[in-house]
Amino acid sequence: MVSGKATAKGTARFATRRQAASAEPDAKPPVASHFRVTPGDGLTLSSIGLGTYLGSPDATTDRGYAECLRLALACGCNVVDTAINYRFQRSERAVGEALADLIKKKLVARDEVYVSTKGGYVPFDGRRPGDGEAWIEESYVRRGIARREDFVGTHCIAPAYLRDQIGCSRQNLGLDKIDLYYVHNPEGQRPIVGPKDFARKMHLAFEEMEAAVARGEIGSYGAATWNGFRQPPTAREHLSLAELVAIAKTVGGSKHHFRAVQAPLNVKMPELVRSKTQDVDGERLTLLEAAERLGIAVFASASIHQGRLAAGLDRNVKRYCTGLTSDAQRALQLVRSSAGLTTALVGMSKPDHARENLLLVSIPPLDAKAALPAFR
Repeated sequence: MVSGKATAKGTARFATRRQAASAEPDAKPPVASHFRVTPGDGLTLSSIGLGTYLGSPDATTDRGYAECLRLALACGCNVVDTAINYRFQRSERAVGEALADLIKKKLVARDEVYVSTKGGYVPFDGRRPGDGEAWIEESYVRRGIARREDFVGTHCIAPAYLRDQIGCSRQNLGLDKIDLYYVHNPEGQRPIVGPKDFARKMHLAFEEMEAAVARGEIGSYGAATWNGFRQPPTAREHLSLAELVAIAKTVGGSKHHFRAVQAPLNVKMPELVRSKTQDVDGERLTLLEAAERLGIAVFASASIHQGRLAAGLDRNVKRYCTGLTSDAQRALQLVRSSAGLTTALVGMSKPDHARENLLLVSIPPLDAKAALPAFR
């Protein structure tokens, strides 16, 4: 396993080195405003990060993600995001193998790269089994890792289950410490178990996260969501960031390690910047405003809507991004320019697409106020 973790010193070194010269031939160095410093940990992270969700569970896609990780790091992007269930664990393994090779070749240091992953969904292994229920029973219930009633469909956030998943992710990634571990889409359980039981489950999950930090297995934790932060407080799947922070404080005190959230943001899903879904100290705020108030980093997923915005972007949106050559660049530029956002994640498994997206690192983000009208 590769030892170490992303550090304030290491990530700042990465930013300084890449601004001096890109490691990718013919690529321009990133501008200073491409990097942001996270609240709490003081890490210097790139405004664009590599996502690893989409793609077939095959060797060709594995190689694509490995090459895109190399390109991202060479061009000045030091954030990589994955999840144990992505491509039946193959995304984590592809990231781990590629990162170990780059570190071995001294092309990057472990303390310069920020790696996040997620647990909650049953990952299966390599492919979907013929009988998913039997696989869950054999893999988790009979082994005493979780009870059958702990699962809501194929989703589980019971403490022992999360402990098992963290261990599996560390093995897949080949890392003794994961920088950020998300509880994955917990909001899906809220309508099923009810608000009271859901709060209890999150309390137990956060206790396990703090224990994992104490064991040195993860550096921090958070919640990665799809619907939770985009919906109003009356919605059944609504998540309150203030309530999650309060649970973390109850579990870990003022020095808790709940550091980040992840949610979709793009011009077709603008709620993080447009919808006031969060109550903080009696004030209704957007998710990005609430996170800034509470000192929580925000990572945007689906920045180009899982490829749907790579072409055919509305011409009224295009006018906010002059000088760019593709709709994918324009869509990504708008997201990374949002006030309070740390990193815009974009799935990149094809090197040509990665090179196109990574041209943005040498271009300053837009003024956030000027870009906001694009999110209508």
